[in-house]
Amino acid sequence: MANKLLLIEDVESLGRSGDIVSVRPGYARNFLLPQGLAMIADKNTIRMQGKLQKERDERAAVDLKESQDIAAKLEGQSVTKEVKVDHDGHMYGSVSTQEISHLIHSQLSMQIEKHSIVLKHALKTTGEHKVNIKLKEGVTASINVVIAPENANQPKEATSK
Repeated sequence: MANKLLLIEDVESLGRSGDIVSVRPGYARNFLLPQGLAMIADKNTIRMQGKLQKERDERAAVDLKESQDIAAKLEGQSVTKEVKVDHDGHMYGSVSTQEISHLIHSQLSMQIEKHSIVLKHALKTTGEHKVNIKLKEGVTASINVVIAPENANQPKEATSK
């Protein structure tokens, strides 16, 4: 049996503030209600729905403007990560969304959350990769992530003596 809830905050893949949604009792009891993201929909809370939706629309306009500004700054930018490679040029490990988020912060001085970076799998090859970033209000941007072998410019030294 599903519970009817009024969302107080936006919840990814569920709804926006002011929406009335039906969810499973466990999801409501264990996550939405304790986190303060929703309230049980009754006569009193339904009166709040109009106010919440109005606030959400105002916030959406501000979020859209901010997202478009961030997307304009990110578009065409490039970040570089040096990684260790074996003698055949294969990477040890991979580059994840968290590392890309850190690279953007350190090299471009912009704060992008790791869940905003869209990757099906971690990057496991050297070279240039185009990575999409999903910002608020459906705005997207893309950046280039260059994965370069560590010590690529230095000549190889003889290891035998």
